[in-house]
Amino acid sequence: MGMGIDVRQRIAKRAAAEIKDGMTVNLGIGIPTLVANYLPDTLKAMFHAENGILGTGQSPAIGDEDANLCNAGGYPVMITPGASYFDSATAFGIIRSGKVDVTILGGLEVSETGDLANWIVPGKIVPGMGGAVELAQKSKKVIVLMYHVNKSGESKILKTCTLPLTAKKSVDLIITDMAVFHVTPGGLVLTEVMKPYTIEDVTKHTEANFFIAETVKYI
Repeated sequence: MGMGIDVRQRIAKRAAAEIKDGMTVNLGIGIPTLVANYLPDTLKAMFHAENGILGTGQSPAIGDEDANLCNAGGYPVMITPGASYFDSATAFGIIRSGKVDVTILGGLEVSETGDLANWIVPGKIVPGMGGAVELAQKSKKVIVLMYHVNKSGESKILKTCTLPLTAKKSVDLIITDMAVFHVTPGGLVLTEVMKPYTIEDVTKHTEANFFIAETVKYI
């Protein structure tokens, strides 16, 4: 159940399908940074970065990087027509005022009620939570991309998170290497399964309780 490059790309591609024309979107570090690569050319969305850019684009080809142009994670990016630059205070003001339509974040754990833990494992050194708290609380839609299980093979979709929370009841959609879950007021709903996995595989590797949609799509 490793997380090879192809699997990361599949998750990113599925997440890109959630972006609609005209949206303002914030992408977290890790797999979320790949999402912009799967946006159709005909779809116009503006990607927001906490370090002060609205209008980041795809990852540049090797050799085409601009050392002065990066996203909030420090990775090189390109910009799209109409992009703008501003300070971090304005960037966070955009988030806190609820103007981000979708944020796509990585996750360490998600609970069956949509609680998110994604910024620290106690005892390990981390650079900080960045804008995760604000993004998880203030974005109109929160999508989490992550491994379905941790390095020990344990479910990362839990009845209750064990790690320090980033935000409570904030997640709307979970996309993993095995499945897609919608977080609803009534609980988690399994709607899609990543091939070659089965519903039985998902059930075996998910600690949280969940419902199965009447029609489950295999992708």
